[in-house]
Amino acid sequence: MKTIKPLIAILGLPPLLWAGIGPQTAERRKPEPGKVVSNNRGLHGYISFSAARPPAQSEYSAGMGFYSAVWPLVDEPIARFQIGLPSAWITPDNSDNKDTPLAPVGTHARDHWPERGPTYESVFQTVEGGLGYWARNHFRYGPPKFSMNATPQCYDYEVGSPGWSFFYSNEALPDDRLGIAQLSNRILIPPDALPFQGHPNGQFLGYTYMALPFTEPVTGEPPTGDQAWTCFLNAANFKGPIAYYIPETWSKIGKLFNYPFIYGRGLDSRPGKMGGGAMEINTVPSFQSQDAQGVVYSKLPKLQFPVDAQGRTLLVQNVTYYSKAALYDAFKAWRDGGPACSGVFDEKGAWTSTLTTRTTRFDQGGKKINGVEKIFNTKIFEDNIWGLEWFDGTRNAMGYFPRYFKHVGEEREAIAAADVPEDTQLKSQEFRRADMGVPYTSPAGGAWGRPGPVRGPFQVNLADGSTVTYSWYRFVDQPSFQQYGWSEDKKARLQAFVEKIHAAWPIDRDYMAPLKQGTLVTLDPALLVTPPKGLEVGYVPIVTRQEASSDPAGGKGRGGAIE
Repeated sequence: MKTIKPLIAILGLPPLLWAGIGPQTAERRKPEPGKVVSNNRGLHGYISFSAARPPAQSEYSAGMGFYSAVWPLVDEPIARFQIGLPSAWITPDNSDNKDTPLAPVGTHARDHWPERGPTYESVFQTVEGGLGYWARNHFRYGPPKFSMNATPQCYDYEVGSPGWSFFYSNEALPDDRLGIAQLSNRILIPPDALPFQGHPNGQFLGYTYMALPFTEPVTGEPPTGDQAWTCFLNAANFKGPIAYYIPETWSKIGKLFNYPFIYGRGLDSRPGKMGGGAMEINTVPSFQSQDAQGVVYSKLPKLQFPVDAQGRTLLVQNVTYYSKAALYDAFKAWRDGGPACSGVFDEKGAWTSTLTTRTTRFDQGGKKINGVEKIFNTKIFEDNIWGLEWFDGTRNAMGYFPRYFKHVGEEREAIAAADVPEDTQLKSQEFRRADMGVPYTSPAGGAWGRPGPVRGPFQVNLADGSTVTYSWYRFVDQPSFQQYGWSEDKKARLQAFVEKIHAAWPIDRDYMAPLKQGTLVTLDPALLVTPPKGLEVGYVPIVTRQEASSDPAGGKGRGGAIE
């Protein structure tokens, strides 16, 4: 998710590389009476929570996860719009380092963000995947999507799927920057992120990043740990791990920049830490105009939240930290020839966090917004669930963020639509719908072609209006692994272990502890695939292309081969 510096002040979290939108000048222009201008700085802020960390933080550092609500924040796809639904950030724990830079000279963070010094710990490496809308999504369809996002090299680049960055390039990442290994043989991971079925309305998606030892630690240059941060999902129609970050993704920065100090300090080796999460409001378009008296007003898109019969929007629950006793130990024993591991997170290795929150602050073009706190505020509800409490009488309906604002000096006052003068022409303005983007593409050669797939290509149409092309690769032959000169023995051992996982871990088992309140969301069923005959274990579906579908209904295809 490109990012935003003010979040540090709120949660001590790294930037997310959210939008990369340049500064706008519309805020500084004096609009003529009745002349409407637009900009992309309509709303900024963080609806955030803090999560208490375990007393033995270094022990409960092998996994972090929770359930996050899924709903269409906007009722139609809007261009250049970016807001994250509640998500969190995992960074390597380098708290023992007080003054030495973790970001080498020559990286983006070191060369552009001196305020993050002296250690640059918050912008060294992150796992920040979650739910949201991104300004550069190619295929918008209304509801949000889920993406596995990470920054392995001080924000020099990002990794969002087994082949691509997160929405910043149409072309696949260079072979030596691929970082995610597709693990599941039952689900597709498109470059534009995972869509959902229909229009979810506050159902929950569970996700946990768990550090698992697929391979042994490696000595030498660079030394590499055994922590493969693996993404587990819990939805109504899919449960289990989807993919993991290859440990070398984190360790190779030290050798690349000839900087031995950071050997052993990446997410491949260090304990992970997570301090809370937020809805990050980043790029929101707005209209601005003034009336005949010279008073300026502005308008936002309609931002909506599901509200229950008690006037609540439930956003996050079951925030949990995990020790190695939750899964790592049993997983390692199985890998080394011990008894089969079910994959279910053992509660003896789980620690449930207590959440806290605060009144949220919002701004428009850097100018403070007033009045939102009269409509809703953040709150911790029963069962340690974080969300919003609505004061405007909304019950069993959608609650709405204020759309109109009166500019009063250096502040913005939320007002009702009825209080907007007609001569501003604001109420009739419509925000531009997002168009379908250009295709995501991958090369035929390089890591994608050698050793290459064993079957395919196949195509499927998704609910977001796109068509995904994919092929089946033997697990260790998928593109992400080809940059490493692993021995045939190491590849054979990893391949055999993954075959055991495919045979033993179904997609209808509860790996995460169940929800306390609410129901699970349903992923777009078109994402789910069945391995072809003969490829039932040890092979994975790798997406090679995503493009606008010629089938306007979308979501109908079920994996037919291309003629």
